Amino acid sequence: MTHGIDTDFLVAVEIRDHPFHAQADALLAGLLSNGHDLAVAPQTLAEFIHIVTDGKRMPRPLGVVEAIQRANHWWQAAEVVRVFPNGEATTDFLSWLQRHNLGRKHLLDTLLAATFLRAGIHRIITNNERDYRVFGVFEIVGYNV
Repeated sequence: MTHGIDTDFLVAVEIRDHPFHAQADALLAGLLSNGHDLAVAPQTLAEFIHIVTDGKRMPRPLGVVEAIQRANHWWQAAEVVRVFPNGEATTDFLSWLQRHNLGRKHLLDTLLAATFLRAGIHRIITNNERDYRVFGVFEIVGYNV
């Protein structure tokens, strides 16, 4: 089964001093050992680079070069399915923003959700359940337990 990954999971896996690193790493290892794939969209990688290089968000931010290298590692990984927003995803994105009265803080998650849906992915790994539950089409896999 393919699991879409939200940026928060990618950050938790890659940043060793993240509060949920151990849980995210264990979930990742379990999924991979059971033959699951992970879906990654370009917008997730862009958001990852933005977050992990931000000194206001990270106690020890990564340099841009290292952040890009880590993002590229994920993009090239054999276990990763690359997904892209298409016309239908864009239509869903705009429709969901309006239907659910979502504001600017929900733009990236809504586009990611629409991208996953149109790629046939119905399971998302995230600790931001409420960002995706609103759409009513995803199973949420959390890792902060």
